[in-house]
Amino acid sequence: MWTPEQVAATIDHAVLRPAATAADVQEGCRLAHACRVASICVRPTDVAQARHALTDSPVAVSTVIGFPHGHHRTEVKVLEARLAVADGASELDMVMNVGRFLTGDDDFVQADIEAVTAEAHGRNALVKVILETCYLDPEQIARACRLARSGGADYVKTSTGFGDGPATPGAVAVMVRTVGRAMGVKASGGIRTWQQALGFLDQGCTRLGTGSTQAILEGAP
Repeated sequence: MWTPEQVAATIDHAVLRPAATAADVQEGCRLAHACRVASICVRPTDVAQARHALTDSPVAVSTVIGFPHGHHRTEVKVLEARLAVADGASELDMVMNVGRFLTGDDDFVQADIEAVTAEAHGRNALVKVILETCYLDPEQIARACRLARSGGADYVKTSTGFGDGPATPGAVAVMVRTVGRAMGVKASGGIRTWQQALGFLDQGCTRLGTGSTQAILEGAP
């Protein structure tokens, strides 16, 4: 049995909507602190505000890199990572370059991940690689997981929430089977209920990404 407190401790509460205001970020920080989630995931320009709002809180601040499509130049992703950590982020969710991956340019994809990971780890920050699994078949998901592991990342993550589909049990099963013993696995995208959250946790996920934290926790029996 999972308790609400245990589930909350796995959640990265997302405030990433394009139209979210500073007031929305502040409210997200209040909720994240009240629920004692793992982190609040905000847009890069909101990191400093979130860090200030959570100064006396155990909740970490995370942000996104190369979001939402992953096609920023590697140098830009590295700079984003450097500035995000300087602003107070301790976890970075970077989007894999899906187009280059589907082209078959695995060396480029791994080097892209390695560069961001080196920058982050040098500043004591974690890296989660977003695979955008809605565009990948099971073999490709496994291959992307292996590239993320070889690139030194700490987690693999299903989705940005802005792609063509949400996290799915099938995708998570492949991720857990491929790298679950070596890396964390994060399900994100379309998780809005207590039952969905527990399903992914029972599969072996160690983090959940959602903007529906309150609804999920209030759904606990």
